[in-house]
Amino acid sequence: MILRLAQLEDAAALEELIQVSVRSLQAGDYSAAQMEGALGTVLGLDRQLIRDGTYFVVDAEGPIVACGGWSRRRTLFGADRAPGKDDGWLDPAVDPARVRAFFVHPEWARRGLGTRILEAAEAAARAAGFRRLELAATLTGIPLYAARGYSAIERVEVPLPNGEILPVVRMGKPLP
Repeated sequence: MILRLAQLEDAAALEELIQVSVRSLQAGDYSAAQMEGALGTVLGLDRQLIRDGTYFVVDAEGPIVACGGWSRRRTLFGADRAPGKDDGWLDPAVDPARVRAFFVHPEWARRGLGTRILEAAEAAARAAGFRRLELAATLTGIPLYAARGYSAIERVEVPLPNGEILPVVRMGKPLP
């Protein structure tokens, strides 16, 4: 298993991984309509993270089985086509870095891959001068982030293009 930075050439494999991950692992927390409405807008690949060199993948010597990262940009969550996307820069002295877009293939779930990526993202954000982290956790992701020291800030209901609502929880953590 190799942890590496994602490349733009990985985009098709990442989009497939994200769809499989969402439709399988999030099925216990969201309806089919919520998942389908969120895919490609709220839940999906943001190529800006790849271009910024802040998006990681776990490569199982061939297939990519997990992905996730962090960002210096204002957008808290969402794919390339997310409404209201803001690629403006954050100020590490006052703003929290964003933890973004974590997805694991269902056959590789619960093996510590999310934690491994999260630790790499936190270390990179700390090295870039950030003192805090913030994220929008799906209901499925809350246990991972809570176990890694993140606390709930607020519950948010994200409107989806198909009229559904996706509940998420904004969470944060100070960086030591």
